[in-house]
Amino acid sequence: MIEVRALGLDGVLEIIPVRHEDIRGFFSETYNARMLGDHGVPLSFIQDNHSKSKDAGVLRGLHFQLPPFAQDKLVRVVRGKVFDVAVDIRRSSPTFGRWVGLELSAEKWNQILVPVGFAHGFVTLEPDTEVIYKVTAPYSPSHDRAIRFDDPSIGIAWPMDPHAVILSKKDLMAPFLNDMDTGF
Repeated sequence: MIEVRALGLDGVLEIIPVRHEDIRGFFSETYNARMLGDHGVPLSFIQDNHSKSKDAGVLRGLHFQLPPFAQDKLVRVVRGKVFDVAVDIRRSSPTFGRWVGLELSAEKWNQILVPVGFAHGFVTLEPDTEVIYKVTAPYSPSHDRAIRFDDPSIGIAWPMDPHAVILSKKDLMAPFLNDMDTGF
């Protein structure tokens, strides 16, 4: 069984798989296509990605891919803790530019589903944090895009000083949402 909770933006969901624990440790089905389908999420994932951030304050995002390589993402933390964000980048959506954030952690054992049409990012809240996420389309460098994490038109309330985060050059140089064609 899984618990599925809407997070307030169309299609963005928190998913909490059941953990069966005993003296040996635990077992959990972290992904089950049939169970997600029963909750109205009929996705077919084709690739898993795994990132490790050695410091707290590493910010990755806001990332997305243009169609036809747009990706749904199912994100979970297997070690540590992150503040995870999804931003609606669908220009025709009534919630365009709005964001939702959720703390994901190995302890909480929760996940976030970020659908196509949303940019995704997270900041690590603990050192040595590891994130695994499934995607529905392969990585395509020519379709890969990023939006500034501190775009004032979005106004994400990151849980740490945005001037103290550790960024890649790509994320530091990313354009603002209103200065780009998101493809949606």
